[in-house]
Amino acid sequence: MTTQPAQQAEPVAAGDPTMMQAIRQSRYGTVPEDVMRLDRVTRPGIAANEVLIRVQAAGVDRGTWHLMTGQPYLMRLLGFGLRGPRNGVPGLDVAGTVVAVGREVTRFAAGDEVFGIARGSFAEYAAAREDKLARKPATLSFEQAAAVAVSGLTALQGLRDAGRIQPGQKVLVIGASGGVGSYAVQLAKSFGAEVTGVCSTAKVDLVRSIGADHVIDYTRADFADGSRCYDLILDIGGNSRLSRLRRALTRRGTLVIAGGEGDKWTGVGRQLRALALSVLIRQRLTTYASRHRQADLDVLRQLTEAGQVIPVIDRTYPLAETAAAIRRLAAGHARGKIVITI
Repeated sequence: MTTQPAQQAEPVAAGDPTMMQAIRQSRYGTVPEDVMRLDRVTRPGIAANEVLIRVQAAGVDRGTWHLMTGQPYLMRLLGFGLRGPRNGVPGLDVAGTVVAVGREVTRFAAGDEVFGIARGSFAEYAAAREDKLARKPATLSFEQAAAVAVSGLTALQGLRDAGRIQPGQKVLVIGASGGVGSYAVQLAKSFGAEVTGVCSTAKVDLVRSIGADHVIDYTRADFADGSRCYDLILDIGGNSRLSRLRRALTRRGTLVIAGGEGDKWTGVGRQLRALALSVLIRQRLTTYASRHRQADLDVLRQLTEAGQVIPVIDRTYPLAETAAAIRRLAAGHARGKIVITI
């Protein structure tokens, strides 16, 4: 798609107004400090259906780590770049202020505060399609709004679309203290489910505070010990064997696997085995890929404005310390979401 220069854009700083500060990555690697650096790059242009955002904050999600390392390797063949990332500026989650709009944009104007998905959001400015944004809830700060889109959409679509959640069901969320999990617990409660969250000892208080009816510390108890079965299990980036997960399901229960941790080649080996097994048994085993839909962003906006869903922020880091933020995410220390402030 051809692009057009951004209109009405404010200067980045004294000097060349066509430039901006951004995190730049030119190759894959496992050490954030080795492959990511703060640099001055050209400010993005926008297509006719896009807006230019002055970024106030950007969320860090697990996908950022995968794009940094280039794993699973299948993603390289799917167009993300063979030897290095195709998009040299990482980041998807965004919250900020619109400073320019393409000629076909009708929903936003300069000055609007928005959140959603923008390519290259670890920067002072980012371009985003109109249909991947929503108006920022007035009840949220920019930091909170930047933590919503990627993880919130993953949790919402996993429970509602893939999981077909119903009121009164017993739902188990594995990985309940992370970015996606903290939304899944709250969303499942908003759907009227009885929710059990699985997490480590240090995060039990967090999972309980966001509304879980029961919390299982996986270092002290086994959710698949047979003492309790669940109508729906949402496994977020876990590594449990399918046989173990099935023991925790009711006879016609549903298992939804999100994420592709543990498989460096395809990222979906366990999911494929689950789909193949599902056709042979009464239990429903499935997976999904979250989609960045405007309608679902509006659902999340409404839920946050109503106070039914509250973004959980672990820590914020300035743009220059993005590598440290990603290192914390990869280490598994985050309680909720990590956010970059610009």
